[in-house]
Amino acid sequence: MTRQPEIVEPRQNRESSTGASAPAQATIPGPPKSLFREYFEQLVVTFIMALFLMTFIAQAVQVPTGSMQNTINIGDQLFVNKFIFGRNTPVIGSLLPAREIRRGDIIVFKLPSDPKVNYVKRVIGLPGDEVRVQRTDVLINNKLLPEQHVTVKLAGHDRGAALPIVRTDPAPEGARWRVYYDDEKDEDGTGDIHIAPGMKFAVREPFRVPEGEYFVMGDSRDNSLDSRFWGTVPRNNIIARALYVHWSFIPRDSDNPSSGGNLFSRINWGRLGSAVK
Repeated sequence: MTRQPEIVEPRQNRESSTGASAPAQATIPGPPKSLFREYFEQLVVTFIMALFLMTFIAQAVQVPTGSMQNTINIGDQLFVNKFIFGRNTPVIGSLLPAREIRRGDIIVFKLPSDPKVNYVKRVIGLPGDEVRVQRTDVLINNKLLPEQHVTVKLAGHDRGAALPIVRTDPAPEGARWRVYYDDEKDEDGTGDIHIAPGMKFAVREPFRVPEGEYFVMGDSRDNSLDSRFWGTVPRNNIIARALYVHWSFIPRDSDNPSSGGNLFSRINWGRLGSAVK
């Protein structure tokens, strides 16, 4: 009779057949993290989160000119919303609420003639609108745009301070924002009093806003280089909507000695946290 070869079971299998489990393999702990490494990793994570925030969601923008006074003053630093005008995508669109640009929105955009420069203006004309500026009135599709007119002193004001108000006209029905005009150009009976040299869009005759572009103007109407001078803003140049003033600092002015002083005294406390609308 031929003898069958004996099958030898491995040691661990023989032990498991008796109900005893195989001993767990010992884990050798790695060297402890140094304090420098922990801080470095935290800094990297913080940097990535800040970069994502500034790239896709929000950003701080400084205003160096007075074209939006008294809505936004020189030295104001704005917190802006970058995703609200973003393109609707299957992933981001469902997470971050976006909408179309509306008339009256205060936007941050790249200047068409120099994309390195960011401007802040108010949207007046939407794509397809017919815009006409007649003295202090703005007509959209032959209808008066409701704006509250305020007369201010443009000359001699402190840099960074609000323009002194001379007169505030009653707000017409539907007005949601104020616009400011220089008292030195107020009511002299000439039709061209608020038309400055270089204005060539919508000030002499109606101007049709091209599709995909927007007509913008500063709230300080006699102190703003805007669409009346250089034309409309393409949709792709618009990057954000202004939300509120998170910091305001009165800049030094060589023409105004009182603008000096220490850092603490030049903080414009009354502007901090004010909404932009």
